[in-house]
Amino acid sequence: MNQKEFMDALAATKVCPVVVIDDANDAVPLAKALEAGKLPMAEVTFRTDAAAEAISRIAKEVPGVIVGAGTVLDREQCARAINAGAQFIVAPSFSDEVAQYAIGHGVAYCPGTCTPTDITAALRYNLPMVKFFPAGAYGGLKTLKALASVFPQLKFMPTGGVNPENVNEYLAFNKIVSVGGTWVCKKDLVDNKNWDEITKLCQEAYDMTH
Repeated sequence: MNQKEFMDALAATKVCPVVVIDDANDAVPLAKALEAGKLPMAEVTFRTDAAAEAISRIAKEVPGVIVGAGTVLDREQCARAINAGAQFIVAPSFSDEVAQYAIGHGVAYCPGTCTPTDITAALRYNLPMVKFFPAGAYGGLKTLKALASVFPQLKFMPTGGVNPENVNEYLAFNKIVSVGGTWVCKKDLVDNKNWDEITKLCQEAYDMTH
């Protein structure tokens, strides 16, 4: 999935579910719950031992869900994620080695940024979009608008501190393609296998933003 395809998919969903999976057996039912709630996308955080296997299972068994890896910090993680079937790579920070590997393999890369210096580093790779993270802690929409005025060619995906109360305020800004959302699939819901509640929260998020 290239950058344009990834951005088009994000624009269609508007909320990208950010998920933490500790047990790979939860991957397929979770992906089906997201799909049933009209948010057929999963950013699987690469912080757990189950992440690569979870991505692989979703890619193979739930083809209607676009699956990617989040919290990818280095080349080794990026390679494992892509080999597992990740269609996009998201990170909390910018990395030259991750940018080179992902782009070199035709996979969309969305690095985390929060300063002009971060953004300038990302622009060396002609990235059309960056993640603004952690959005809430770094001034939210006010800061993002200030950054956007300096980098008019760039689009953003704010993550961190985005919730049902402020999501539409973020999405109303035309430089924002989508937001990253943890509230639609909180970790305790995954751990308790509460797939119906995840579907409900996804459907509510979809209805709220479309």
